[in-house]
Amino acid sequence: MRYDLTSLDLFITVAQERNLTRAARIRHLAVSAISKRISELEAQIGSPLLIRNARGVELTPAGQSLLFYARQLKQTLAQLDTELGDYASGVKGHIRIHAITSALSQFLPQDVAGFAELYPQIKFDIEERVGSAVVRAVADGRADLGIIAAQTAAQGLETLPYRNDQLTLVVPSGHVLAQRRSVPFRDALEHEFVGPHLESSVHMLLTSEAEKLGLALRLRIRISSFDCMCRLVSAGLGVAVLPRSVVMQYQRSHSLKAVPLAEDWAQRSLVLVLRKYDAASATLKTFIDHLKLGEE
Repeated sequence: MRYDLTSLDLFITVAQERNLTRAARIRHLAVSAISKRISELEAQIGSPLLIRNARGVELTPAGQSLLFYARQLKQTLAQLDTELGDYASGVKGHIRIHAITSALSQFLPQDVAGFAELYPQIKFDIEERVGSAVVRAVADGRADLGIIAAQTAAQGLETLPYRNDQLTLVVPSGHVLAQRRSVPFRDALEHEFVGPHLESSVHMLLTSEAEKLGLALRLRIRISSFDCMCRLVSAGLGVAVLPRSVVMQYQRSHSLKAVPLAEDWAQRSLVLVLRKYDAASATLKTFIDHLKLGEE
């Protein structure tokens, strides 16, 4: 089917207002003109879109489905306008990245900076998300590229190696575990934790490993910021598990000690996720190739 974009836009307004008169006023059109557009859409689809009543209109199941896809189409067209406008103004590409905190805190800023020196006309939109949300954003087309921990399910997306990081136990400098050369995770579980968001890759990993030991992760405080986690550990409110390179930034200022975890799983892999490398834009492929070179 070929849909008229103006009719779809008018339908969105009607669906949002739940009233033809208000929609007509907003769009500066006669009620009859909007009603005609809706009727044409209904005839094209072969199903009613609205249920008319004394107070306005309600969406039928077909109307709810059309609203979902019409909004997606409108968002896609807006992104298209923005990106083509970038080309017209001399910008040669636009990459949208969603990444977990570990990647943003350690590797991605330097990688983007290095790429920007080589290709100064590329624009970036970068957002911090938990792993599952990164996967959903890439699958839905809201992000061109994602960075997640390897243990996060990629849900059929293509994955490529990115970087490795080392998870370490973070304790106050005077803590009973601070002088240990390494700590089995079992020993760490005797203490209360300052932990990240429940959907974060680190939390899911720690919970899974604790369950394998037949123990529970005792979370005293949950907070998404690595900086705040370090501050709370420094205040004696619990221990935490964080990437070693992140902790190194705060060791002196917050009187913290990073103690290696004895388990192999503390050596963690981060991966790139995308829908399909072969179908990616030339701009995205060039950036991914740059990341792969940096990993070597």
